[in-house]
Amino acid sequence: MAESSSTVAVLEVADSSLVLLTVEEAARRLRIGRTTCFRLVLAGEIESVTVGRLRRVPADALPAYVAKLRHSPAAAA
Repeated sequence: MAESSSTVAVLEVADSSLVLLTVEEAARRLRIGRTTCFRLVLAGEIESVTVGRLRRVPADALPAYVAKLRHSPAAAA
């Protein structure tokens, strides 16, 4: 008897009601790597807040970061 294995694809849907995101969630929304996102947060390029011992990214900080990228002189090059 042959065993069949099935693969289930999970589609992650961004919950727009979330106010604070983990750095990993922010990275997924920006379509960048987790390490890159952590670097941007630590450099202050992406706004973040600390809740207790947790680092979180406000959801509205992502459009602000993208807008900053779009209007920076380096983006035109």
